[in-house]
Amino acid sequence: MSRTLRTLAAAAAALFLATACNSASTGGTSVKPGASGGTVRGVTADTVRVGGIVSMTSASGYSKKDTDLGARARYDRANAEGGVNGRRIEYLGAEDDGQDPARNLAAARRLVQQEKVFAVAPMSSVTFAGADFLDSQAVPTVGWGTLPSFCGPKHIYGFNGCLVPTPGGTLNQTWPEGLATVLGGAKGRSVALIAGDNDAGKFGIRTFTQGFKAAGFDLAYAKAAVPAGSLPSDWSAYTKEILRSGPGGKAPDAVVSVMQTPYNIGLFTALKRAGYEGVLSDPTDYDPGLLAKDATRQALDGVLVLLQFQPFEADGPAMRQFKADIRKAAGKEVPLNMHMMTGYMSADLFLAVAARAGKDLTVESFQKAANGFSDTGTLVGDRAEPKGQKESFGCGALVRLTGGRYEVAVPFRCYPPIPFR
Repeated sequence: MSRTLRTLAAAAAALFLATACNSASTGGTSVKPGASGGTVRGVTADTVRVGGIVSMTSASGYSKKDTDLGARARYDRANAEGGVNGRRIEYLGAEDDGQDPARNLAAARRLVQQEKVFAVAPMSSVTFAGADFLDSQAVPTVGWGTLPSFCGPKHIYGFNGCLVPTPGGTLNQTWPEGLATVLGGAKGRSVALIAGDNDAGKFGIRTFTQGFKAAGFDLAYAKAAVPAGSLPSDWSAYTKEILRSGPGGKAPDAVVSVMQTPYNIGLFTALKRAGYEGVLSDPTDYDPGLLAKDATRQALDGVLVLLQFQPFEADGPAMRQFKADIRKAAGKEVPLNMHMMTGYMSADLFLAVAARAGKDLTVESFQKAANGFSDTGTLVGDRAEPKGQKESFGCGALVRLTGGRYEVAVPFRCYPPIPFR
């Protein structure tokens, strides 16, 4: 995130915080963040109130709505097992921010000021304008740590750690090392990286450039060049440049897209029509629902998708429990997707920390439990805090869409991180 954007976001958060404090004052006494009327905000003798913020809708048609189902499934099981230290989780569902920063901040304010939630879990969006407000109001928040706001703030946690490194932090090497495995090694192999022309895309290019170079790849192309707010109708300008970017003006061995599904479909279709036969990869298209349309299925056929959790094709106790929980919450068998896992594991991390906080659940006891928290063998690997507020948990897998179904190309494992510069 640029310094200018950080400054604007901080100013907006400060303005809304001042408004919140004024509205909460009675007789000149402000209510302390994390409390409501002298009690812990969102916590009663029998319940803990939790809400979510998710991009249910977007201008491109991309949706993370099933994040809400995943969270609900995990909270439902927790309640069926007696809640957290005897308290039932009162999950209010997720607010839709429409991938709009103003709506994201408004959702955060509504959940805290009107709904009086103790925590926000899940939070999954491409924007997190509400981060400063939630942190200032001491609201434990758990989500997909793909944004800088998940890296550093005291009360904000990524369910698989901080995926956006800061200087002095580390880089997750799952993607480059996984592709090296698929290609039989990185030496002498070239890769093209492409992303949207926005802050997230530019930062993604910066981080993955370091990661792929560290793994031994030659960087043939690395640009955040695609208009982020407008889906191109003609991809030829991008494909021509990519296909000539490899050694000797030839195509690179792999094309890695750091973009969302509608963009990946357009780019990959154009590359295939241009005769590209190398490896295609992205981090978003692990969704059986995408296979319903022939055009989409053809565009994504052969694509390697990065996962930061165990593939659904894995057969272990934790995965079987996840599938059973989703089926029960949905009331039927439903195609699984990565957004369900995002919601589920966001809720799971919140529940794990809250359980260790003990019967006297307060923001302070939650933070104390988080400081030094660790567990092993989860669907995202081994977890630890506050490590997760500085770096990712370093685990992942690659799956490939082949013949209309996903197959594990590189099994789930954890890789040693590298320093981020």
